[in-house]
Amino acid sequence: MSTQEPPGTQEPPGTQERLVRSTQELLWERGYVGTSPKAILERAGVGQGSMYHHFSGKSALALAAIRRTAEELKQASEECLDAPGTAYDRVAAYLLRERQVLRGCPVGRMTQDRDVVQSAELRRPLDEMFDWLRERITEVLTEGQRRGELAAALDPAATAATVAAVVQGGYVLARAADDTAPFDAAVQGVLALLAAQVPAVG
Repeated sequence: MSTQEPPGTQEPPGTQERLVRSTQELLWERGYVGTSPKAILERAGVGQGSMYHHFSGKSALALAAIRRTAEELKQASEECLDAPGTAYDRVAAYLLRERQVLRGCPVGRMTQDRDVVQSAELRRPLDEMFDWLRERITEVLTEGQRRGELAAALDPAATAATVAAVVQGGYVLARAADDTAPFDAAVQGVLALLAAQVPAVG
């Protein structure tokens, strides 16, 4: 094939990284089904031989990209949830952090792909990311209860699930409307519900 590199061609540095990054971008833009190996190679600026030198095929490359995206989202979320402040402050920081709302969630986007959902291997990083997020928010809210920052009647696990669902649902509503307003309204709504669980001072 014309994209095959001749024998002995020295691979430029950073080829594997460019392949993973390009796949991350394309999966976010087009989803798994819409991301072809040809598109990946063109975006990465590498030949077919380079791709198959590092990965057995599209599925293996997509898995590496999905894992990377999930880890990056986890790190960005943890920066907010591990920050100083009350439990409310930390969850609010997570909800209000800067996002490209109209592009949708790069991890949530993958759950809309039938081929990804039906593959236990490709789905695993998504499940692990969302499980981690709910558990981490639950930990923050439970800690807030122990410190007296939140009402004792609050259910941390259920509230954490609500926070995660509001974010993902907000993305969908915003994309459907081609407007960030539905996302912002959903976030403000859950923040108001959480604020009502903060005991009055004095």
